[in-house]
Amino acid sequence: MNIEQELLKRSESKCELCGATETLNVHIVSPKSGQDLSENAMICGSCLEQIDDKDKINPNHWHCLNDSMWSEVPAVQVLAWRMLNDLIAEGWAQNLLEMLYLDDDTLAWAKEGMVADEQKAIKHIDSNGVQLSAGDSVVLIKDLNVKGANFTAKRGTAVRNITLTHDNAEHIEGKVNGQHIVILTQFVKKS
Repeated sequence: MNIEQELLKRSESKCELCGATETLNVHIVSPKSGQDLSENAMICGSCLEQIDDKDKINPNHWHCLNDSMWSEVPAVQVLAWRMLNDLIAEGWAQNLLEMLYLDDDTLAWAKEGMVADEQKAIKHIDSNGVQLSAGDSVVLIKDLNVKGANFTAKRGTAVRNITLTHDNAEHIEGKVNGQHIVILTQFVKKS
């Protein structure tokens, strides 16, 4: 029997987090290798999408952790602990997290995976090494020729309410002279 079949049997063909029965996936709980059954969880597409992309988290979906956090499966306990930490601003999640007990090894696994996820996250850094966030204001430190718009964005120009490019740490977006443009982070400083 392979791991997927064993997980389907263990989970009774349900998501081990929310109980859904459709689009089930084997999820290796990082930073483990997934070689052992206890390092994997059977989860649905909805849970997987929200675990992989924190911007898509729907707090109401995760009320299911009230039941699944009591699982005896270490991988499920780790996922529940991490999601409750991601939802810590929600009062109910904070209450559940205070009730959740993990043994030392499982807690270390849960924390180690969160640190690895934070290190993998794309960080947008300005020319001075300061981290940029969506909505920040920046100032251009160099004259920039804007391709396709036939103008030069002058040094010292303020760009307000920037947006971050999710897949490229070197790009931000903002409006200059009424034009929405992409700017390299090496040519801006946070103001």
